[in-house]
Amino acid sequence: MIKISIIVPVYNTSKYLNKCLDSLLNQTLEDIEIIIINDGSKDNSEEIIKSYHDKRLKYFSQANSGIGKTRNRGIKLAEGEYLSFIDSDDYIAPDFCVKMYNKAQKDNCDIVVSNFLLDKDGTFEEFKVRPFKEGNIKTNPEILYNINLGPCNKIYKRDLILNNNIEFVENLKYEDVPFVCKSLKCAYKIGKLEDFLSYYVIHDNSETTIRDELVFDIFKISDLIINIFKDTPNIEPNLSKMLIRNIVDYMFQERYQKDLKVAYHFIDEAHNYLNNYNSNWKKSEVFNDLGRLKSLFAKNKILLKLYIRLYRLFKTV
Repeated sequence: MIKISIIVPVYNTSKYLNKCLDSLLNQTLEDIEIIIINDGSKDNSEEIIKSYHDKRLKYFSQANSGIGKTRNRGIKLAEGEYLSFIDSDDYIAPDFCVKMYNKAQKDNCDIVVSNFLLDKDGTFEEFKVRPFKEGNIKTNPEILYNINLGPCNKIYKRDLILNNNIEFVENLKYEDVPFVCKSLKCAYKIGKLEDFLSYYVIHDNSETTIRDELVFDIFKISDLIINIFKDTPNIEPNLSKMLIRNIVDYMFQERYQKDLKVAYHFIDEAHNYLNNYNSNWKKSEVFNDLGRLKSLFAKNKILLKLYIRLYRLFKTV
């Protein structure tokens, strides 16, 4: 029986692909399958994938369709008891699968989350998922705020995903956020490991270091999240904090925006969105976690735009 299906969309990541695939094939848990879907790469990613010969690796190729549609295809192809999603420029520790699977089995978890490391050219920075009491968001609604909303440091019971028709959003950026949110909503038990088991690679084309006009999709994604939880009791305080924190983070990440005018426009629209969502958003408890200076900038469009401008100026000097 396949215990974990690892789904890996690939698009023009040949520079990082060997390290990713090596980390998957070196897992100490043997009963896994690795579903590699080449989403129309134009580099030599296909050549790299085909150089591997391992029965656990299952290769599929398609015309470019986007990461959401590619991951959804991976879900349909998967046969494992649990699912894991790994980006092809990231990698995982050798004991990722065995520790995550054993935790899920031991405590009957639908989802298991772990801490992870940011890899910046071989310099590592710890990312610790905020502590939470294991359970579900109905009994412990703070889980929604405390867990990061990326899919890659987690495993999910496949039945949870299939029985609740959980899919990645297609044709929008940040497609993973509603997927994680709906998974958290439907899960009976969510568990956590304190180990650092996956590595998120920061590079010139990674999500952390590049911004374009697709950043405006975050408002549509936020609307989808609000709709997901519209009938969930006692979730509003943590839902509000999560949405405010996310949009504030994206405002600061506009320092990487290609076009300064686009960055300024996004900051204006972010304030408009938050004002319409919650007119008291500037008094949210989320700012207790952000620090005084970051909170000051986030609440003041003029100061934040000045910060963005100065960051870009000094970065290019």
